[in-house]
Amino acid sequence: MGRIFVVELEGRSYRCKFCKTHLALANDLISRGFHSRRGKAYLFNKAVNVTVGTLEDRMMMSGMHTVGDIFCCCCGQIVGWKYEAAHEKSQKYKEGKFVLEREVIVDESDFCSEFYIDTCPTVSDGEDA
Repeated sequence: MGRIFVVELEGRSYRCKFCKTHLALANDLISRGFHSRRGKAYLFNKAVNVTVGTLEDRMMMSGMHTVGDIFCCCCGQIVGWKYEAAHEKSQKYKEGKFVLEREVIVDESDFCSEFYIDTCPTVSDGEDA
């Protein structure tokens, strides 16, 4: 196996809860209205730093889909799934899209306030506190 090259995203992003690797940009968020076995999930146009597992047909709330679980390329945690094919015409918009499970990702703004207080200031240097 070769060396893993991690993509660093610029802008507000969602990261793996376990290793903080960038997974998706907030600008690529399509919907917060998805659900997984573990709770809430978000649909994205694109995701990075993930590997797609074995494809399988799954019956989901919206019908039959061909999907593959997606794993964080750094820590190996399952972070969601990718829609490869939708079997119903009304669900075709999901093809090629990624679902990230809210329980295993963190919003960069949450991450900054929790872990990097000094690097995510609430006031700029020019303002009086």
